[in-house]
Amino acid sequence: MMKLFDLTVYDIICRNARLFPEKTAWLSVDEKSRLTFSAYKAAVDRMSAGLLTAGLPKGARIGVIGKNCLSYAVLYGAAAALGAIVVPVNWRLSADEMAYNLTDTQAGFVFADSEDGDVTAAVQSKLPASTCFFNLQAGQGAYADLPEAALPAGGTPAVDSDDGWVIIHTAAVTGRPRGALLSQRNVICANVQLMHQIGLTTADVLLNPLPLFHIAGLGMAFCCFHGGSANVLMRKFDAAQAADLIAAHKASLLFAFAPMMQNLLAHVEKTGSDIKTLRAVLGIDAPDVIERYQKLTGGSFYSLFGQTETSMAATMSPYKERPGSAGRPIPLVDIELLDDEDRPVPTGQAGEIAIRGPMVFKGYWGLDAENAHTFRNGWHHTGDMGRFDADGYLWYVARKAEKELIKPGGENVYPAEVETVILTHPAVAAVVVFGVPDPKWTEGIKAVCQLKADQTLKAQDLIDFVGARIARYKKPQYVEFVDQLPRLDNGAVDRAKVKKMYGGHR
Repeated sequence: MMKLFDLTVYDIICRNARLFPEKTAWLSVDEKSRLTFSAYKAAVDRMSAGLLTAGLPKGARIGVIGKNCLSYAVLYGAAAALGAIVVPVNWRLSADEMAYNLTDTQAGFVFADSEDGDVTAAVQSKLPASTCFFNLQAGQGAYADLPEAALPAGGTPAVDSDDGWVIIHTAAVTGRPRGALLSQRNVICANVQLMHQIGLTTADVLLNPLPLFHIAGLGMAFCCFHGGSANVLMRKFDAAQAADLIAAHKASLLFAFAPMMQNLLAHVEKTGSDIKTLRAVLGIDAPDVIERYQKLTGGSFYSLFGQTETSMAATMSPYKERPGSAGRPIPLVDIELLDDEDRPVPTGQAGEIAIRGPMVFKGYWGLDAENAHTFRNGWHHTGDMGRFDADGYLWYVARKAEKELIKPGGENVYPAEVETVILTHPAVAAVVVFGVPDPKWTEGIKAVCQLKADQTLKAQDLIDFVGARIARYKKPQYVEFVDQLPRLDNGAVDRAKVKKMYGGHR
């Protein structure tokens, strides 16, 4: 039973089933199927009963390997009802990387999509034998289906909105990813903020091609669900299909990372497809792409800054208000910019972006020392640098040197992880990996390598070497070989000098 002063995700599911019983909540274009708000609650209850019968305790972690589908959305709802924690796995990762995320969180239950059977089998071989594998979509035969059962007479476990709901692994700062734990309250507060910022109504329709393992895909989906809007799920972005879906369903909302909007606009300009219902697009993109979208549709592009750790957005404003900025802090967010001694910096000066508020995550799973450092002095230290202008708009500056980050097409890649893999190549003596401007992905990955004496190596061979060992989106697009990398007095590679010397060209 809901506590007097609390509200959970499952409470919202029950509320919306009463308020909008016959309205479409979820539509999967690839499955050619939909769920109304009442049907979604019924599906959540069935899955909850099956999980309880299968022995799932409160607080257990449930891994998911698969692309967007109705069952994925239902699983999130069932986990919320039972106080379980979903560990959504990026299906673009290697089998070793997927297995790490699941073992890191001790996920005893894993739901897998049958189309990824070979990868899932490789992952399964790396997990404890006690791990239970189930079909993400029932009746597909690759793994066991959940048992059919009814909810017990005593109901589901008591769940509080502060209970964990999802662990999303962020990019690997020091070579291993960290699992960011978000509570139900984190996501509910993020929903309310986002609904306010974009003026969400029950008439809105979200086209959601972003994966439900990503905070933007998950956050947008449940924000729109919370507000009584419809979710149109795509398993994977395709510009032509997206244009057709916008027209067919009168989609009004989209979250996009480069180069999605560029490809969509190119298709629209070539074919004359009508996407004028698309009144709001959120994300990060090049100014010319944003301006083309706004001119074509009359809609608004919303620029933002956020992280998984802040349950998505922390600042957001229409791009046209202050082009180039990341917007202003949104209602439930307090932001301070701090120097290296954690002292506030003056307006106009760059400092580390520090955040507090009810959407700040609960911490990195199992990393107490890192949490103490990240949350020091009562602030979440993001590792990103920014500056405020006189009107309170945040301008993103850079990632802090010790937490350098590359963002190709909305994914997060830490140079340290890529460098660790490259240094396992027998021909490589030293390497520096960093981001460079890229016409397609906004930011590309470049590796500057010093080879061992008498060794030779082709750029494509090194790229393939990396792609075979970690997710392919983490492999460098550009490789440059040099005779000698510049060094500091202590013998370490001078990263700043390498980027200055070799960052101006790809």
